[in-house]
Amino acid sequence: MVPSDDAILTHLRRGALEYCVLAMLRGQELYGFDIARRLTVDGILMSGEGTLYPLLARLRKAGLVDTTWQESVEGPPRRYYSLTAEGRTALDAFTRTWKPFRDAVDTAIQGGTP
Repeated sequence: MVPSDDAILTHLRRGALEYCVLAMLRGQELYGFDIARRLTVDGILMSGEGTLYPLLARLRKAGLVDTTWQESVEGPPRRYYSLTAEGRTALDAFTRTWKPFRDAVDTAIQGGTP
């Protein structure tokens, strides 16, 4: 059976989405809805918000992100997420690993040897 594009994207997202979130938090705090909006803009990294909040909870539990509550002029207080030192270390490790991995996949897809 040939996997669908959606099935392939689901598998690819599993390994990379949390690092995309960590990268978004490098240097700035973001509200959960802002993160969701950025990740769903093209439908590639995330197709809907359903997976984001459990992911953010896992990142917080793992000590990779921290949260603060901030008052909002548009409603109830909002939870903002920021990168912790441990999150920055995890992101740095992923960044070091990503380019060689991506290059090897590109080479293999193009018919070469990694």
